[in-house]
Amino acid sequence: MKKYLSKETLGLAGEYAVASELCKLDIYAQLTLGNRKRTDLLVETDDSMLRIQVKSKQKKEWPAIKGIFGKDIVLVLVDFERKPEYSRPDFYILNSNDWAQVIDVRCVQTGHVKTGKVTISSTNIPTWRDGFVGMGIKSADVQAYKEKWEKIEKCLTRR
Repeated sequence: MKKYLSKETLGLAGEYAVASELCKLDIYAQLTLGNRKRTDLLVETDDSMLRIQVKSKQKKEWPAIKGIFGKDIVLVLVDFERKPEYSRPDFYILNSNDWAQVIDVRCVQTGHVKTGKVTISSTNIPTWRDGFVGMGIKSADVQAYKEKWEKIEKCLTRR
């Protein structure tokens, strides 16, 4: 991207990009509207529904990511950093278990929890000693989840 988009436009670009990718997989996805929502896309089949939360970035990290919790929700991180204006972004697809693993690596294994630097809620939301909720995520933190669209397909077929 040549210029930085506003937060709102960047968010919409990510949501539409995810919806487009899902449609290419023949998965119906519908954007939700509003600026205080917890679900960005709804994915529907004849017998199931899945909520998708989308977070987009155009700089080094996704800031203040609080993660996801539950079996019927997926987090898709969209990375526009260093992408030409008309190229496809990178996508990282995480379910709740994946998010818990990211929390484990970034907060538990580093000793931050043990030292009291951060606490992790029962819904896997990190809260830092200074009161900051969430954490910045870099692409390297979620590399194992890059282009894992099958996670969404699996969520829709396991019912």
